[in-house]
Amino acid sequence: MLTFAYFGIESSGLNLVVDLLILFIAVLYLSLIYWTYADARRRILDPMLVGCATAASLFPFVGTIVYMILRPPEYLEDVHERELEIQAMRRRLGADQVCPYCRNPADPGLLSCPHCGTKLKNACRRCKAPLDPDWRLCPYCETAVSAPAPSASGRPARDPVTQRSTTEA
Repeated sequence: MLTFAYFGIESSGLNLVVDLLILFIAVLYLSLIYWTYADARRRILDPMLVGCATAASLFPFVGTIVYMILRPPEYLEDVHERELEIQAMRRRLGADQVCPYCRNPADPGLLSCPHCGTKLKNACRRCKAPLDPDWRLCPYCETAVSAPAPSASGRPARDPVTQRSTTEA
């Protein structure tokens, strides 16, 4: 049986080892091309850039290494999840204003809820701008706000600046 000799090797045992090594390198090369394609699809939104990343990986091993250096640091799914978390935090912090009683949307500049009529904010005595109940000074006209109403728990209200109760001052 006639065997093909790589690198001048005439031994069939060494030829088998070289054949297996070439097969391993070919499988590794094809798997790196597939990995680059699959990873680019999870990290890059633009299909043209996914194709470019896959085409770059056709250059043996170097293309995949360059892609690993230049690829986006996050998966698209992680970016989407982070954006959802930011939206949820904004809602918790009150960026999306809703009436605390009827849960309908209420613009932060409104004094009362247009849906249920609940009083949301107090009006400034001088400029009639909506004021947060915790404010001691109108930020629009710098008029002092009257003392806040006592809290429902019966304890004196706390001054947000000094963190002392208003009866202590």
